[in-house]
Amino acid sequence: MIEIKAPDKYSHITGKKTIFLAGSIEMGKAENWQERLVSALRHIDSLILNPRRTHWNAEWDQSIDNPSFKEQVDWELDAIAASDMVFMYFAPETKSPITLLELGLQAAAHPEKLLVCCPEGFWRRGNVDIVCRRYGVKQVANIDEFVKAAANYLMGK
Repeated sequence: MIEIKAPDKYSHITGKKTIFLAGSIEMGKAENWQERLVSALRHIDSLILNPRRTHWNAEWDQSIDNPSFKEQVDWELDAIAASDMVFMYFAPETKSPITLLELGLQAAAHPEKLLVCCPEGFWRRGNVDIVCRRYGVKQVANIDEFVKAAANYLMGK
């Protein structure tokens, strides 16, 4: 398994199932679920695109005119498009507005590429459930099922 974090390049890596880790990051609120998933999948030949930067500056102006911020958003959108699957996790203790946006974009365009985990307690779980049902997006109930489903997908099960 190869993990690439934003904003590093990955286009030179070919021939592997590629997944994007969409979901709650909200520094200080969301557990680092990406690290948990990567650790569980480490033995499987794949490419994981992780938007959780090693060095994020919370002071960045979130504007199209900020080159660092724009680079992050462009990297995420490009990585989602380049991925075979998008694993999307909504941490109950977060709001995750960007993940909700990404769910809306992907559910309508590529529902077959999504695996969603939205546990009890997420403030907009009802909305997530309705969108997933309407567009035929596969869901799992908790993080343990999420990790197992991700491993099964990557191993072709």
